[in-house]
Amino acid sequence: MIALGAYRIVLIKYVYPLEYKEQVFKYSDEYNLERALIFAVIKTESSFDKNAISNASAKGLMQITDGTGEYIAKKLNVKDYDLFDENINVNFGCYYIRYLMDRFIDVYTALAAYNAGEGNVRTWLKNDAYSIDGVTLTNVPFYETREYIKKIRENFNKYKKLYGNMLDKPKSFE
Repeated sequence: MIALGAYRIVLIKYVYPLEYKEQVFKYSDEYNLERALIFAVIKTESSFDKNAISNASAKGLMQITDGTGEYIAKKLNVKDYDLFDENINVNFGCYYIRYLMDRFIDVYTALAAYNAGEGNVRTWLKNDAYSIDGVTLTNVPFYETREYIKKIRENFNKYKKLYGNMLDKPKSFE
């Protein structure tokens, strides 16, 4: 008989899976992103359904629109791609998060841009009602984006708590 505590841990890990671990580790490492963050994004975006399609026609694990996919494909010099392919989708999603983090510095501001669009976030950062310093968002005007950031934070913290050091990048001993 499984003890109640062990059952709870198994249940929680079922709710917060490490599906597509190979792709997440590979591309989060390649783009210097926290692995737990990418798992949190995938959990929030698609609940690990590689065939997910949003109301805005975003596709796959990391919910990439056709337009964003075309932009990323050009940047990565990829000619033929399928946004439902887990390798392509996680690669493109990690690339795009890194792209946004390089422009917005604050991770949650970058993730707001991932959800609401880069142009919207740039406009919000110029408005004192949404940003005190023009770098980070203190208030997000779109309800959906506010909830998105909240879910990402919750999922990120849960992944860090559940898996801790297991998601840390391996240390080099050279």
